[in-house]
Amino acid sequence: MTKAEIVKEISRETGIERSNVEKTIEAFMSTVKNHLIKNESVSLRGFGNFILKRRAAKIARNISKNTSIHLPAHYIPAYKPSKKFAEKVKKSVK
Repeated sequence: MTKAEIVKEISRETGIERSNVEKTIEAFMSTVKNHLIKNESVSLRGFGNFILKRRAAKIARNISKNTSIHLPAHYIPAYKPSKKFAEKVKKSVK
């Protein structure tokens, strides 16, 4: 599902104009990004958490040049679903 499809579905279900729904979704995504950049997690009860995960430093290989590259430790954004949400997905997807 794409962002455009999400906007269309929310607009249809709520009766709110697509442009307003799109602005709201953009503001939501911007807020999540800004808080993760500030090293703050975002929790949505019943849905899940947007968090930062630490990746340890490691040695990687460039196969085409046959060289080793040192990758420093860094953080990546991640999503962790709530337990109830994860259980519902497990039961419904076969």
